[in-house]
Amino acid sequence: MLLPVMPPVAPMLAKSVASIPTGAMSYEPKWDGFRSIVFRDGDEVEIGSRNERPMTRYFPEVVAAVLASTPARCVIDGEIVVPGADGRRLDFEALLQRIHPAASRVRLLAEQTPAAFVAFDLLALGDDDYTGEPFARRREALEQALASARPPVYLTAATTDQAVAERWFSQFEGAGLDGIVAKPLSVTYQPDKRAMFKIKHERTADCVVAGYRVHKGATDAVGSLLLGLYDDAGQLASVGVIGAFPMEARRALFAELQPLVTTFEGHPWNWAALAQAAPATRNPRSSEHSRWNADKDLSFVPLRPERVVEVRYDHMEGTRFRHTAQFVRWRPDREPASCGFGQLDEPVKYDLGEVLRQR
Repeated sequence: MLLPVMPPVAPMLAKSVASIPTGAMSYEPKWDGFRSIVFRDGDEVEIGSRNERPMTRYFPEVVAAVLASTPARCVIDGEIVVPGADGRRLDFEALLQRIHPAASRVRLLAEQTPAAFVAFDLLALGDDDYTGEPFARRREALEQALASARPPVYLTAATTDQAVAERWFSQFEGAGLDGIVAKPLSVTYQPDKRAMFKIKHERTADCVVAGYRVHKGATDAVGSLLLGLYDDAGQLASVGVIGAFPMEARRALFAELQPLVTTFEGHPWNWAALAQAAPATRNPRSSEHSRWNADKDLSFVPLRPERVVEVRYDHMEGTRFRHTAQFVRWRPDREPASCGFGQLDEPVKYDLGEVLRQR
């Protein structure tokens, strides 16, 4: 492989802002998948990730699609996503399952939950390096390069109209997207720099604290708190974690929570009992090791589910907070049993196909 821009490349990033910025901007949907840079030189294709690790082996169907729908020599920044089974929403949980060490499993998942590649920036085309060009020029060249692209390769929708971006912000969440990205039209491609802007949905929820993980650097400190919400059947489902505390607060929490420490006998996340009674209920014990790092221990200390915390979150993916939630305040006035999924906002319903068809 010999291209004007060679792997690995750290993608250009975006910084969070509270509202959609004005000015000479290009606005795009914020796709909820794996950020990926595709490098193609003839029959060779490499897919790099945000952390610059190769993703090529996990997505053979994306490699085939890139060979079928992109110029013979190019470097394109985009996102790998997996549409849900009904094609109406993105399915991030299914995307996570695609990272598997076994080649046979990778092939099977490529057939069962095929991924798509959504392109949104151009780094190189032919012998030309586009990273020094303004985004307006890169977008124009990308549109021309992908004019004849076929699914599952897509060119992301883009607009310079802020009113349209505001509408997308509300509509597209219903298709599983999580906000808007604003790119200054004059910005050059700046790897690993926060030269763009992202605007994400932000909401709050009252959650039950049902366990904690010990801090990796201190045995007398909390690493993260495990959160749950009750479903319609009265089962406490695991919805995510909060963990951004100063060390002093982590130690104070550790001491404060000790009277609530219990055993798994009778705990709502007793994996052995759940496996028999409600195997579909998600709980932290069902995956006590990280998918990305097999040596990372994700086991936890169970707590009696008696405390309620208000958290800030931006996006739900199925029954999970898409990203780590943020602590807001303790809620001693809330009964744990009242903390259910019914309190969560329902996004406006919108079909993923409509998003993918827009340019």
